[in-house]
Formats: sequence, structure tokens, C-alpha cells
Amino acid sequence: MSHGLPAAGSILQRSSSSEGTQQGHEDDERKVRRREKNRVAAQRSRKKQTQKADKLHEEYECLEQENTSLKREIGKLTDEMKQLTEVLRDHEKICPLLHRSLNFGLMPRHDALSGPLPR
Repeated sequence: MSHGLPAAGSILQRSSSSEGTQQGHEDDERKVRRREKNRVAAQRSRKKQTQKADKLHEEYECLEQENTSLKREIGKLTDEMKQLTEVLRDHEKICPLLHRSLNFGLMPRHDALSGPLPR
């Protein structure tokens, strides 16, 4: 053994140790790049999800307004139908054509599909 020269095994050990450090550094850089890429992708995904939720909320609001409007229209049409039904009942009480056909049994009640009103 000589005291001034390093042993062959220790030189190999130092060489592989510096290669390992360089490899470790490259691995660290890859991890950093991958984390950054993942962070950006997650951010993009959250933004897209938020936009989708906003769009659904807007659609919900529009549908709610349309539903309210249609309910109002149903109410108006129901009221109009009740009023017209009353007018028809009142008219049936005094309609000479209905009374003549009912009293004599000769003429059938007028049907819109059967043609003009009897004279």
C-alpha cells in the first residue's frame, strides 16, 4: 500500500458518486418540470370546470324565467277559458236554435263539422 495515491476503489466510488449527483439533479429538474406542467393542467381544468358551472347557472336562470313566464300564461289562459265557458253556458240558456232542436227533437244540436247552422 502506498500512502500518497488514492486506492483504485475510492476513485471509482467518487466518479459514480458525481454521476449520481448529476443524475439526481436531472431527476429533480424533471420532477420540477412535471410538477409545473401538472400545476398548469390542473389550473386549466379548474378554469374549464368553473366556466362550465357558470354556463349551467346561466342556463338555469333562463329556464327559471321561462318557467315563470309560462306559468303566468297558463294562469291567464285558464282564466280566459273559465270566462268563455261562462259566456257559453249563458248563451246556451237563451239560444233559440238550441231550444228549438231540444224542444222538437227534430234537429240535432249544431256541430261545427256538420256544416252551416240550421235555419
